Amino acid sequence: MGTRVKEILSWYASENPGVRTNLARMLNHGTLAGTGRMVILPVDQGFEHGPARSFAVNPAAYDPLYHYQLAIDAGCNAYAAPLGFIEAGAAEFAGDIPLILKMNNHDVLNDEKDPLSAVTATVKDAQRLGCVAAGFTIYPGSANAQAMYQQCREMIAEARAAGLASVVWSYPRGSSLSKEGETALDVVAYAAQIAAQLGAHVIKVKPPTAHIEQAEAKKAYDKAGVPMSTLAERVRHVVQSSFDGKRIVIFSGGATKDDDNLLFDEYRQLRDGGAFGSIIGRNSFQRKREHALAFLGTVMKIYSGELK
Repeated sequence: MGTRVKEILSWYASENPGVRTNLARMLNHGTLAGTGRMVILPVDQGFEHGPARSFAVNPAAYDPLYHYQLAIDAGCNAYAAPLGFIEAGAAEFAGDIPLILKMNNHDVLNDEKDPLSAVTATVKDAQRLGCVAAGFTIYPGSANAQAMYQQCREMIAEARAAGLASVVWSYPRGSSLSKEGETALDVVAYAAQIAAQLGAHVIKVKPPTAHIEQAEAKKAYDKAGVPMSTLAERVRHVVQSSFDGKRIVIFSGGATKDDDNLLFDEYRQLRDGGAFGSIIGRNSFQRKREHALAFLGTVMKIYSGELK
């Protein structure tokens, strides 16, 4: 095992051998194996956004097996999806790629201002399907956040007892936040901190903007002179807010953008800010397969440092 992976695992010294082994399986798999960087393919959008919005642009993506093969051929560190998609290919692709079972999901048929995801899978499902980790979404800022925090903490405890790692999607959203506030630097950093405090081993957040949502936080940022003019500086602050960089923090790929180069520039800034990697869904599977493979290949070269 490489020095960088050993260093990362040392930050999780209180965890049992099963959790640390499953973290190592993700970190030591795929094109970026051993670098301490990760690129993960997540495909929960069919549940979260609807099938047509997610897959119509690339009809091959309606097939759950398409995503397994894409993640494997691209050299991703792991593949994450809800119960149905994981079940559809777990036997056929057993052992080919680390799997993350998404344990809760939210649909937009009733797109409430204060979301509360439904629990849609169990740790026993994750064990049965050979997953290395369980994933859970929380919405800091929602009126239902406290219920989700409790559910998330219970999920992490149960997953830990089974030797599974935990990945937390921490997405600020709710009636107490403005739309701009959902990606504000102070709010994203706060969301990352909450996930870390709940016990997440891997934290997924959105790339932050320079907006500051909370008045009291603005005073603190101004007084401390926290750098935030570039995305790299803002990412560095979010990573710092996750136990001074001692938790794996990865950033979402966001809505589909047609211009690859704009995305590559964003990933460079994420890398330069200390991001551990990206979890890229729509910008992967909404591209045709060969385009997606080339796109993800370039992303991995950026994170490995092969491309500056």
